[in-house]
Amino acid sequence: MSNVLTAAQTRFLRGQAHGIKAQLQVGGKGVTDALIAELDGALEHHELIKVKVGAADREERDAMIDQLAERTGASLVQRIGHTAILYRQSKDRRQIVLPRA
Repeated sequence: MSNVLTAAQTRFLRGQAHGIKAQLQVGGKGVTDALIAELDGALEHHELIKVKVGAADREERDAMIDQLAERTGASLVQRIGHTAILYRQSKDRRQIVLPRA
């Protein structure tokens, strides 16, 4: 699956993510290998997750979110404040069926 989502797929995933709580939090240490491994496992299990990023500076938050998405191969669905929604189709247990473009 490519990292590019259509507008309809993004809208669908935002609706799916509305009721879930943040599952991971990026703290003061930033993006570490352990965090990437945990995020990778969470994406494989859930496909759609919310991540809270605790950086005070907006550019730093954006850089961390971009790094999380890039290193895990996930798509950034939405970013609001300190919270990012990431999606990556599971290799083994596909649960979310995206609408066609």
